[in-house]
Formats: sequence, C-alpha cells, structure tokens
Amino acid sequence: MEELLREYLPILIFIGIAIGLAGAMVIASFVVAPQRPDPEKISAYESGFEAFDDARSRFDVRFYLVTLLFIIFDLEVAFLFPWAVSLGEIGLFGFWSMMIFLGILTIGFVYEWKKGALEWE
Repeated sequence: MEELLREYLPILIFIGIAIGLAGAMVIASFVVAPQRPDPEKISAYESGFEAFDDARSRFDVRFYLVTLLFIIFDLEVAFLFPWAVSLGEIGLFGFWSMMIFLGILTIGFVYEWKKGALEWE
C-alpha cells in the first residue's frame, strides 16, 4: 500500500507547485500592477456593444454563427491531433475516414460562406 501511495507523490508535488505558483502570480499582479479602473478599461471590447442590464435581451444571430464556426473548427483540431499520431497504426481505413470527416466539414464551411454567414457588415 505504501508503495502505491509513493507513486502518487510526484503528482502531489506537481499539484502543490502549480497551486503555489498560481497563487504567487495572483498576489504579484495585485502588488505590482496598479488597480485603477477607468471608463476605457471597463468598456465593451469583445461583444462590440455596451453592457446592458437585462441578460435576456436579443443578440445578433452572427454572434451565434461565429461561435458555431469556432466549435466546429475546434473539434476538427481536437480530432486531427490523435489521428495524426496514430495514422501509422490505423492505415488506409483511418486515413479515408478522416478525409470523409474533413470533407463534410469543408462542405459545411463552404455552405456558410456562400450563404454570407462570414460577412459581418
């Protein structure tokens, strides 16, 4: 039992170092950086419009389209890395399976492009 617990010691040391380093960085940011918010710092920068009171107000559909495109291509990358690593073992079947998957994603991308989903106006 003691030997089994000893195998977890490097993991616990790593977690301890990570927590300590993260805490030190957070404390250092409060000590070193000035904390003076002004209207420019708290203005809207990602969504493109000012903050609002009601969270149930309508968003432009283009925000959702951009989000869906990000998720599609994020999943594509998440599938491509393990596929590339194991390509030698899975052979031609694995290669053509991924080509079909990439073809379907490409067709979806071209469809959105032709429909004007990538035009922001």
